[in-house]
Amino acid sequence: MSSKSISSVVEVVQKMEWYCSYQERCHVEVQQKLFNYPISSKDKDEVIVHLIHNNFLNEERFANLFCVSKFHQKKWGKIRIKNELKARKISDYLINKALKEISNEEYFETFDTLSEKNWESISEKNILKKRKKFCDYLLRKGWESEMVYGKMKELEK
Repeated sequence: MSSKSISSVVEVVQKMEWYCSYQERCHVEVQQKLFNYPISSKDKDEVIVHLIHNNFLNEERFANLFCVSKFHQKKWGKIRIKNELKARKISDYLINKALKEISNEEYFETFDTLSEKNWESISEKNILKKRKKFCDYLLRKGWESEMVYGKMKELEK
């Protein structure tokens, strides 16, 4: 290995440490970022091992943080959170473990608040169009369809 490649690997490690400490990352995001650097795939693997070893990269921590923050900040339902984590190649075990971080009580309270606020905000006079807008919004956010349709019937009365 030449001194040029050693220094570039050290630089890449430093950049990736900063990248991971700036915001929680998953393995897929780190691999995509590493793709941009002109180092061998063996060196890229070593960078990932270094990041895991030094706790810059932790899938479980990422999944937990992602789950809780998307629920609190964006009011996503469990379906959307699960699909987004699957897209980042997080294991089902870690996804299910992360989803348990959200209490059922808080989940249903958030759903009620969000759905009632959304229902009131739709100024559509045609009840069929209002229903569609209401359901589309909540389903897009990843809330369970039986909850959405049940709430729609409740709010219509």
